[in-house]
Amino acid sequence: MLSKKIMRQLGRTNAAFGLIEEGDRILVGLSGGKDSLTLVHALKEQRRRAPFDFEFLAVTVDYGMGEDFSALIEHCEAHGIEHHIYETDIYDTAKEKIRKNSSYCSFFSRMRRGSLYSAAEKYGCGKLALGHHLDDAAESFFMNMIYNGQMRSLAPKYRAGNGLIVIRPLIQMRERQLAAAAQENGWPTIGDEACPSMRFDVKMPYARAQMKAMLQEMEGKYPDFFTSVNAAFGNISDDTFFDPERFRL
Repeated sequence: MLSKKIMRQLGRTNAAFGLIEEGDRILVGLSGGKDSLTLVHALKEQRRRAPFDFEFLAVTVDYGMGEDFSALIEHCEAHGIEHHIYETDIYDTAKEKIRKNSSYCSFFSRMRRGSLYSAAEKYGCGKLALGHHLDDAAESFFMNMIYNGQMRSLAPKYRAGNGLIVIRPLIQMRERQLAAAAQENGWPTIGDEACPSMRFDVKMPYARAQMKAMLQEMEGKYPDFFTSVNAAFGNISDDTFFDPERFRL
């Protein structure tokens, strides 16, 4: 069972951005972590409640390194969730592409996303749902600002280059809400042990860990910090920044 708060926020986010619509066939990227497991269960409940029809199915990317998805497969079967394993050779490709002591996050993220795009085409899905939450969006925003000099975050909805619409139904929820949902329901979550990077001599994502710690410190000082971040992401005065194309004269 998911909390009323999670389902209420899912409904609000969906209404605000038109994420799930009549007749949609949605592929959900199911890694088996707390976020994606909460997402598939939330969509299952949303399908039961919604005054319109839509379909969804879950797809887990197999990196080709002998992962054991038996618990995840059994979980989906037990809860009536259509689930497929999408086999790839990402692990072998990484052996050739990743250099020693290099950063791996962007590489695996890009390869995994490409596999999900391909799976969506294979299974006839026009939308791809990802389990990113508000903490992810805030971390991405500050990382882009600090390291890339760019004002950029995670959109609730966007169209990929191949025409697929990507949606993030949990984007206005906190990570701790999703962690609590997984724990309370006793879901068989998969952790970092399934990440292929653990088998490589590569740098760990210190920048993101440091960003997470910085935001936790900010929230400690300013309890409404994430509430303000959520509001700010939808209240942008872009003509007040240093981009001449956005000046209003």
